[in-house]
Amino acid sequence: MTDAALAWLDSLDDAQRADAVLPWPSNPERLRWHYTPVDHGGLHLGRMRPRQQSLAHQLLATGLSRAGYVTAATVIGLENILDHLEEWRVTWDRERGRDPELYWMRVFGDPASAGPWSWRFGGHHLSVHHVVADGEVRASSPCFLGADPAQAPLLGGHLLRPLGAAEDLARDLVRSLDAAQRAVVVLSPHAPNDILSGEQPRALVPVEGLPAAELDPGQREQLRALLDVFLGRIPEELAARETARFAGDRLLEVRFAWAGGLERGEPHYYRLQGPRLLAEYDNSQRDANHIHTVWRDPENDFGEDALAHHRALFH
Repeated sequence: MTDAALAWLDSLDDAQRADAVLPWPSNPERLRWHYTPVDHGGLHLGRMRPRQQSLAHQLLATGLSRAGYVTAATVIGLENILDHLEEWRVTWDRERGRDPELYWMRVFGDPASAGPWSWRFGGHHLSVHHVVADGEVRASSPCFLGADPAQAPLLGGHLLRPLGAAEDLARDLVRSLDAAQRAVVVLSPHAPNDILSGEQPRALVPVEGLPAAELDPGQREQLRALLDVFLGRIPEELAARETARFAGDRLLEVRFAWAGGLERGEPHYYRLQGPRLLAEYDNSQRDANHIHTVWRDPENDFGEDALAHHRALFH
C-alpha cells in the first residue's frame, strides 16, 4: 500500500499534488466523506493522465480484495449505464451528469515517513478509506459500495447485480425466521429511504434487532455468510483480522434487523450490529433498484481509536 501510494504521488506534477495531498492529520477534512455525486476532495481521475489513473487504481486495489476491487470497478462503470438511463442529462453544472472519471484520490500525510498517514478514494457510490501507522493498516472504514441500477440486463437473459449477494443472503435469512424471531427482526413494514448512518463522521444508529444467540445453528451460518460479504471487501489478511472479532461465541452478539418488504422488488433495508460493527444495506430508491451498503467500525472509523492509542504510547 505504501509503495503504491508513493508511486502515484511521484507521478504527479506540482499542481496535481497541491490538490492530491494534505498534511496529517487535516481534521476535519480527513473525516469528511461522501457517497453522493459531489466533489469528494482531492484529485479526480479526469485530471490524471492514463498512467496516473492506472497508479491510482493500483493504490485502490491494495485496499480491497480481488472481489472487492471488481465490485468497485463495476460501481464506477455503472455511471455510464446510469447516464444512459437518465437520457444523458447534463446536471450539477458540469459537462456530463454521470461521469466515471469523477472519482477522487487524496493522501493525508507522507507515506514515506514514520508517522501515521491515510488515503481515501471516492466518488458516486464508492468510498474507500485506510489509515496506516507504524507500518500497519490500523483502520479500513468506513467502506461504502452502492449500485444504481442495482440490476441491469446482460445479453443472454442474465443480470448484472454487483451487490446481489448482499441482497439475496439477507432475504434468505429473514425468510428463514419463524414468527417469533421475525417479530423482533422486522422493525417496520416500510424501509427508510437510505442507510441511517448517512455521511456522518460518526455512525450513530440505534441498536435493534435479534441477536445471533437467538438464531438456530443454520441461521447463524447464514448470518456469518452475510457478514463475510461486508468484511470480505477488504484484503484477505485485513478481513481475517476483522472476522476474528466474531469468531466462536462472539458471533452471538451480532444483531440482525430488517425493515420493508420480504419479496424481491419491494423496498427493503437491513443492518448488522455488534461490538465494533455496523453493516447497513438499503434498497428503497428508484423502485427498489438502487442499493447503498456500508461497513463501519463505530469505535475506529478513520482510525480514531487506533490513533488515540498510538498517541498515548508514543507522545
